[in-house]
Amino acid sequence: MNLKFFTTSFFTFILFYFSSPKLSFEDSKSKDDVKKDSAIISIPYSLKFGKVSDSFIFEKNKQIDSFYSKKIGTPGFYGSFIVAKNGHIIYEKYQGMANLKLQKTLNENSALHLASVSKVLTATAILKLVENDNIMLDQKVTDWLPNFPYKSTTIRTLLNHRSGLQHYSRFPELMKKNWNRKKILSNKDIYELIVKNKFRLLSPDNTRFDYCNTNYVMLALIIEKATGLSYGEAMKELIFKPLDMKNTFVFDYFRDKDTVSMSYRNNRPNPWDQFDNLNGDKNIYSTPRDLVKFDLATYSSEFINQNLMKEAYVGYTSNMKLGKDYGLGMRMKKLANGETQVYHNGWWHGNTSSFVPVKKDTISIICLSNKYSNNTYETLKLVESLYPQTK
Repeated sequence: MNLKFFTTSFFTFILFYFSSPKLSFEDSKSKDDVKKDSAIISIPYSLKFGKVSDSFIFEKNKQIDSFYSKKIGTPGFYGSFIVAKNGHIIYEKYQGMANLKLQKTLNENSALHLASVSKVLTATAILKLVENDNIMLDQKVTDWLPNFPYKSTTIRTLLNHRSGLQHYSRFPELMKKNWNRKKILSNKDIYELIVKNKFRLLSPDNTRFDYCNTNYVMLALIIEKATGLSYGEAMKELIFKPLDMKNTFVFDYFRDKDTVSMSYRNNRPNPWDQFDNLNGDKNIYSTPRDLVKFDLATYSSEFINQNLMKEAYVGYTSNMKLGKDYGLGMRMKKLANGETQVYHNGWWHGNTSSFVPVKKDTISIICLSNKYSNNTYETLKLVESLYPQTK
């Protein structure tokens, strides 16, 4: 693509966008109005996408607006929401407060806690290291963390939650009086507790699926070992910086807790706890627009090998008979219309999140909330609303 043409087109769309209302339309708006309100999110990698027509944007916008008003953006909801196709924003909405005390409202630049959607990004960083021959998927964890007590565990079984590791949230129960409830824990602390206590595995490696945050805390340590960088810096170099995700960062409790968007339950701030400085499983803050950039990049062979990327969407749990499965940092669910949809949801304190890449139609659906609500998880029903019939 001609760089001059790309730059001019991009800034033209940005000019249209910021001189117009956000993409939330009344029935009286015409297709010309929709065209003026549209914006394009782009990444510095080549993509082979078809053109998104004005009629498509107009039709889907009205449909999404109706769904959002009824199912997601109900009174009291705090959050950010976007639907984009091929980077073209179809619908975008922000409501509520980033900080109630300061009366700071949410907008397109407000980074919110991704909770477990962070796992999608951690898993992608691992896959990029695999592509670069830094690590191997079936490599033993002990190759990177020599004192790790479970010799059979591999990087793959950490990714797909088949390691059988104990949940770090259960460590206080397991250690009882020996647990220090006042200490703000780091990933290294969790590793050292595992090494010292050799907690009993919940199941032998690669025999059973058990969703466990400890897996991704270990993966973050492996990323650090493989890159020689902190997890935050490694994620910046591997993903955030290359994709120009300017509003995305890894949270540091001691640096950021007084400046990030607040987390609420019933308009009351959630207190911090001793697990709030652990990352890999959570603690990435981002925006819907930045996550659209990430989703776009998963279609580009310049960003990541496409055959390797597809491995993230292959299930390992043999649970599709029950309508659900888990790959490498990505969930799968059988929808009522018969389609299998990949996605990942998250929850941490008052923060809820949902990342839904509709691969068959290159659509990104993202919903983030910093005030506890199950509305965030209505995204999968939106997919069924957009595609009521099986193709």
